Amino acid sequence: MSIKNQLFWVAAFVGLVLDQITKYWVVQAMELEQSIPIWEGVFHFTYVTNTGAAFSLFSESGGWLRWLSLGVSLGLMALAWFGPVMNRWEQAGYGFILGGALGNGIDRFAAGEVVDFLEFRLIRFPVFNLADVFINIGIVCLLIAIFYNPPRSNGTRSGTTEK
Repeated sequence: MSIKNQLFWVAAFVGLVLDQITKYWVVQAMELEQSIPIWEGVFHFTYVTNTGAAFSLFSESGGWLRWLSLGVSLGLMALAWFGPVMNRWEQAGYGFILGGALGNGIDRFAAGEVVDFLEFRLIRFPVFNLADVFINIGIVCLLIAIFYNPPRSNGTRSGTTEK
C-alpha cells in the first residue's frame, strides 16, 4: 500500500522536525535576548519570543493564533489525505506549510509564544524561525506549481486541450 501525496508528508515531517530541533537547541543553549553574531552586523542568532504572528502582529491578542495554526494544519492534512493526488510542487509546498504551521502551533499551545532566533540585522528584518522559513519555501513551491506546466507524454501541456 502506498501513501497518497507521499512528498507532502515527507516535507511536513522534515520541516517540523528541523524547526523543533533548532528551537530546542536555542532554548537550551542561549539566554532569552542573547545574540550570537554569525556574521557581525549582518546575521545573528538572537533568542527572542513572540506571542503574535509575523512581524509581531497581534502580539497583544494572539491567543487565537494557536487555533488558526491547528485549523490550517488539520485542513492541509485533510487535503493531502482525502483530496486528489497533487503534483510534486504542490505536495512540497503544502507539506512545508504544514511543517511550519505545526512547528509554530506546537510552540503556541505549549508555551503561548513562538521561539524566534534568526536575525538579519543588515536589513533590520524581524527575528524569525525555521517554521517561518518553511512556510515561505512552501509558498514559493506553490507559486512554481501555478506557473510550471510540464508536458504530458503525448506532447501537450497539462491544462490544455488539443484541437
